[in-house]
Amino acid sequence: MTKTPRLLFTLVAGMLAAGTATAQDVIRIGAPLPMTGPLSPEAVKQQRGYDLWAELANKAGGVKVGGKRMKVEIVYVDYQSNTPRAVQAAEKLITQDKVNFLFSPFGSGAAKAASSVSEKYQVPTIAATASSAQVYDQGYKYLFGTFTPNDTLTEPLSDMVRKQAAGVQRVAILARNDLFPLAIAQEMEKSAKKRGMNVVYFEKYAIGTLDHASALSQIKSQAPHWIFATGYTNDLILMRKQMGDLKIEAHVVTMIAAPAYQEWIDGTGKLAENVTSAAWWHPAVRYKGKDVFGTTENYVKLYQAKYKAIPDYAEASASAAGAIFQLAIEKAGTIDRQMVRDAIASLNEMTFWGPVKFGPTGQINSLEPPVFQIQKGKPLVLHPQAIRQGALQLGIK
Repeated sequence: MTKTPRLLFTLVAGMLAAGTATAQDVIRIGAPLPMTGPLSPEAVKQQRGYDLWAELANKAGGVKVGGKRMKVEIVYVDYQSNTPRAVQAAEKLITQDKVNFLFSPFGSGAAKAASSVSEKYQVPTIAATASSAQVYDQGYKYLFGTFTPNDTLTEPLSDMVRKQAAGVQRVAILARNDLFPLAIAQEMEKSAKKRGMNVVYFEKYAIGTLDHASALSQIKSQAPHWIFATGYTNDLILMRKQMGDLKIEAHVVTMIAAPAYQEWIDGTGKLAENVTSAAWWHPAVRYKGKDVFGTTENYVKLYQAKYKAIPDYAEASASAAGAIFQLAIEKAGTIDRQMVRDAIASLNEMTFWGPVKFGPTGQINSLEPPVFQIQKGKPLVLHPQAIRQGALQLGIK
């Protein structure tokens, strides 16, 4: 069997129609993504977000760097949904492709693994899809993340269920054995127990699992009031369908993070109804920012015009990562890595993504993530109150 060759994708977004920018006029940002393999749906989202930002920045003439403007070039590498390859890709982007800055690979696990590379070479890196505290507790200075910690999702969700569904006492948790899905499941366990709920089941499933029937049957035997499952798009489409086949119901069914994606809603059909989730952003938020996108409404409009779809949090976070680099570079007035790193660390700006301020570990600490529920095939925001669109509906009355 021959090995699948590693694919190298290079995008120069929105270059001038006439003439070609010289190397010194270009800001190169490396983006290792799982373009093939089981995580490829997530890679598509990140690439769309990065491309939209780069295209808009270049359309405006480029990023302001001191007295001139520089175009943005994003260099993509496919690491085939394999974490060790993600680390290799990050090193290649820095040492061979000579990128100035880096976007992290997808997810907390790969972002943590690759962060040692960007730290080694002192390359400012922004993780657009890493929320687990374990990514940021390494004492690194060059890694920043656009997601708040996992408990900022499980705490408001648990508060809501406790207040609006007092009879929910028995909780079953099934988690993908991967850094982010497992970490947020563990936070859910803490949040539930803090509110006096009884966690009657907590198990992990292996990456690549193609049949959840055994675990789901065990969950059914525990008669839980709340089923909380974690994983990525393909995992949770399969799991929700198998729950339907086994006629498993609960007062509350929560899945993180896939229900935020239209692909998950389309893939599960009627089974998506009343599933709750939480994310770090929603098109319903209303921010007026100083970044290249300006308002949330403008970001959504631009995304819809380019991709004929409504953006979700993964796509918006990727665009926000680019916008943050742009704000920091323009603040620093240079692409010197140390100065840009310091500019990111000291940012305190409103963006279309929300208020951006990083804590001492490099993880953003200024957002209030929305909680939502799929109702009539659409995600409705339940929290925070300022952007609330509906009320929690129970699966079993």
